[in-house]
Amino acid sequence: MTAKTKSKNTILEAVYETTADLHKAGFIDKRRMRHFEALCLSPVPEYSSDTIKAVRERYKISQAVLASVLNTSLSTVRQWEIGQKHPSGPSAKLLDLLERKGLQALI
Repeated sequence: MTAKTKSKNTILEAVYETTADLHKAGFIDKRRMRHFEALCLSPVPEYSSDTIKAVRERYKISQAVLASVLNTSLSTVRQWEIGQKHPSGPSAKLLDLLERKGLQALI
């Protein structure tokens, strides 16, 4: 992590903490707080076919099991692994969770 990224995260954390305190005090409504929280979410990384296969092999699961865990079809996982398609939306987020938190987080 570069120093620039680290300082940006520190600033964002401080701003978020302040905003949360303002929300608790009643100066910011729930709707604006949710909007701010959505802006603070880190982007989901893009996954290459090699990365998807490596994640699957790390947890020693088959393509069919990965498809079941991600609530997608076996053919979709196969297409991801050969590079014909790329995961997006909920599938990409679930892959990110699988990679960061492990299989137990999704079961």
